[in-house]
Amino acid sequence: MAFKVIKPGMLALLQDMGRHGYQHLGVTTGGPMDELAFRWGNALLDNDSNAAQIEITFGGFTVEAQQSTSIAITGADLGATLNGKGILPWQTYAIQKGDVLVFQQPKFGLRAYLAVKGGFLATSVLGSVATVMREKLGGLTGKGDKLAVHDVLPFHSTTQHTARHVPRLAIPNYEQMEINVVTGYQFKHFSGLERARFFSSTYSVSQNCDRMGYRLEGTAVGQDQPGIISEGIAYGAIQIPNDGQPIVLFRDRQTIGGYPKVGCVTSFSGALLSQKKPGDRIGFRYISVDQAEHERHLQLARIHQWR
Repeated sequence: MAFKVIKPGMLALLQDMGRHGYQHLGVTTGGPMDELAFRWGNALLDNDSNAAQIEITFGGFTVEAQQSTSIAITGADLGATLNGKGILPWQTYAIQKGDVLVFQQPKFGLRAYLAVKGGFLATSVLGSVATVMREKLGGLTGKGDKLAVHDVLPFHSTTQHTARHVPRLAIPNYEQMEINVVTGYQFKHFSGLERARFFSSTYSVSQNCDRMGYRLEGTAVGQDQPGIISEGIAYGAIQIPNDGQPIVLFRDRQTIGGYPKVGCVTSFSGALLSQKKPGDRIGFRYISVDQAEHERHLQLARIHQWR
């Protein structure tokens, strides 16, 4: 009653919605980089919204089914095949014993999610199975290990399967360049020229991008900003270091930092950014807190109504 890992690929991690309530101890949340894709994966299978899935970055991941089940694939199109036949993301598939599921290389996007009926089974650490490699927490071993050859991913076997797919209008456009930003209290410390420069410039994703954060390359802003006393770091915080090149912090971010912040990307715009590869280009768009809340409520309500 499990999937056996044949090839682990570049980075495949067990994730749930994250480890919350411990940031005051220096423990970050972890969780899915693309929250929207993760939520849809569980919705397709009528799973609990926190049921564990596999986050597959860049592909190269192969598993063999040891028993029958039902799966859902969401997020990036990594050229997945089932027994050699191409399959598409954002829908469910029936799995039989001996079936081989392969994720190849990105066609669009960067991270795909593999959900199984009932969720993958693992022992939680601090209330979560989310894998944070830097902190050596979560995952199959509880020690933050990424998936490796011969790992066994247990689940509850089932022969029940319902063919479902995510409505086309609900599938995000991973080619979208605009990333929504809510400004924070430090925004007023940047000059009007620097603010305009930030929101009018195009940035490229650098090679330094991972689950901790994305370093961007483009027009420098805020180089004359003094450092600040270290403070708590929110998801999506856009730090401006001394070189003026923005850093967007994500799920595995450090819990405190001392760089000034121009604002935060929203949770679902952060999901779009997390699907960008090195060299991809983006721009930032200002939205209000009310608009950000409306965006989130709309996405969550769409999933709830579909369920």
